[in-house]
Amino acid sequence: MDLKDITVGESWACKFSTTTFLDEQGEPVQAKNLALGQQHPGMPGEYESLGVIKIRDLETKMVTVVDTKTQREFSVPWDNCWDVDTVEWVE
Repeated sequence: MDLKDITVGESWACKFSTTTFLDEQGEPVQAKNLALGQQHPGMPGEYESLGVIKIRDLETKMVTVVDTKTQREFSVPWDNCWDVDTVEWVE
């Protein structure tokens, strides 16, 4: 399935990769309230996960995904997304 073919109004997800700051275990870290000159925690690295597609931009070919593991949002290019499929919500 291609991102341009997903149906609006349905829930879709994809595997994605992005470059972000990671801790020693390879998990994303987020800096809060950094002072000017203060070092960001973690080191830059490649992060892969599964995300629910929140926004799909056909013009810029970018998607905003909500990572199912961390609940953080990442904006990634379509080329960094694969295994696009519908979401089956289970309670």
